[in-house]
Amino acid sequence: MKRVTGIGGIFFKAADPKALSALYRDHLGLDTSEWGGAIFPWGGEGSAKGMTIWSPFAQDTDYMAPSTASFMINFRVDDLEALLTVLRTEGCNVLERTETSEQGKFGWVIDPEGNKVELWQPPG
Repeated sequence: MKRVTGIGGIFFKAADPKALSALYRDHLGLDTSEWGGAIFPWGGEGSAKGMTIWSPFAQDTDYMAPSTASFMINFRVDDLEALLTVLRTEGCNVLERTETSEQGKFGWVIDPEGNKVELWQPPG
C-alpha cells in the first residue's frame, strides 16, 4: 500500500494573512485567490494530475489544534481509511475525527513532536 503520494498543502499561521498573501502575490508572483491562498497545479504526461495548496491562516485559527505549532503540512494519500487503520495498528496518534467533502477525504495524525499532520485523499 502506498502511504504518502505527495504534498497536498502547506498551511501556516500569520498575524495578517491578507497582507502576507498580497506580498507573496505582488513580489513573488503567487496567483493568490480571494480566500488568500494559492494553488499550484502539477502533473504532466505520464504523471497523475494534482495540486499543492499554499495558504496562510489567521493567527488565532484552531484548525491546527491540538497542535500548538504555527504550521501544518497536508500530505496526499491514495486510501485514507486504509492508511489510518495501519497507522493506528502501528501505534501512531491518529485523531478519531475524519471529514469528507467535495474536496475529498481528510484525516489527521499527531507526530511525536506534537505537530498535527493532515492526510488528504483527493476526490475521484
